[in-house]
Formats: sequence, structure tokens, C-alpha cells
Amino acid sequence: MKAVLHLSTVLVLNRNWQAIHVKTPAEAFCMMAAGSATGLDVQGDDSIIPVRWETWITLPVRDSDNQVNTPRGPVRVPTVVVAANYAKVPLCRPRFGARGIWERDGGVCQYTGRKLAPGEGNIDHVVPLSRGGPSSWENCVLAHREVNSRKGDRLPHEVGLRLLKHPVKPRPVPATLLIRNHHGIRDWLHFLVG
Repeated sequence: MKAVLHLSTVLVLNRNWQAIHVKTPAEAFCMMAAGSATGLDVQGDDSIIPVRWETWITLPVRDSDNQVNTPRGPVRVPTVVVAANYAKVPLCRPRFGARGIWERDGGVCQYTGRKLAPGEGNIDHVVPLSRGGPSSWENCVLAHREVNSRKGDRLPHEVGLRLLKHPVKPRPVPATLLIRNHHGIRDWLHFLVG
């Protein structure tokens, strides 16, 4: 049960009910108890009720809910909270890494233009690490595994390759677009885009 408190399973909305972040239940409980957030009691598809901390701790725990045990008895773990005094949608950049590069390049090999299936591509350093190239947005692209293997530790022009476009750091986007429902939490579907 202790692990439930430390999983990122609580969607945080701004006061306009736009998704802005994901927190752990422990963090959400602290926000609610301090009065800086209100829990949402999501009851199916048609009823969403904001609930303050004093009432939240008295809500019955349903079969589908996670719970934590306290000296007063079980308390329902919220799936969505609303930050009471925050109206902005923060801008964020995708995290640098294989997933971020895949998304930036649209799953397309940046040398051949071929749409890649998962597992067909990997990350290529345009200027190889062995030649001082950094691991950065501006030096990494998605490439077909065979193309990347053929290129090895050479520059693209040395093996007759040309980039479709020069790699760039993605622009910041609203945080809402980067939140993923990895845990498949049904209540989040009301608030996430796509």
C-alpha cells in the first residue's frame, strides 16, 4: 500500500480545469490538506464534483479506487485535483531522449524519409561521439537501424547520406500536450487532449 502513495497517478489541473502536471498521491494529499487544491470526485461520465479536504477524507472508498489506511480508516486516493490558485498552463519541452527524438522526427528516418515501425529505428549522432559530437537535440536524429549501422562513426556526407532537415531543439509546448496516461486512469480522459 505504501507504494501507492509514491506513484505519479494524480492529474493536476489549473483552476480553469486544464491539465498541467502529474503528482503522487502523497503530494496531492498535502496540497488538499493545505487548501491549495481540491479533489475531484469523478462519478462516471456525467458527474464531476469538486470536494475539499474535510469532505474528501469522509468519502466512501469504491471498489475501483486506490486507498490508504489511516488511524481514522481508509481514505480514497484522488485521481484528479484542481490547483485552486493557479491559472496558467506552463510551457515545457519534450524530454531529450529516444522517445523525444522519435516524436520530433515523426517516426521518419531523417536520411531516407522512410516511416519506421517501432524497433526499426535508433538514434544517430550526426557528428559521431567519437568525433566530439554531443548528445543533444541539435546533433541527434532518428535513423533506420541499417542506415545508422552503415554510417557508423563517419559524417553523413562521407557515406553519401544527406539529412532531410537539420535537427533542432523542439519549441516549448503547453504542458497539457506532454502528459501521458501511462497508468490508464479512466478519470483522466475527461481532461487530456488526444
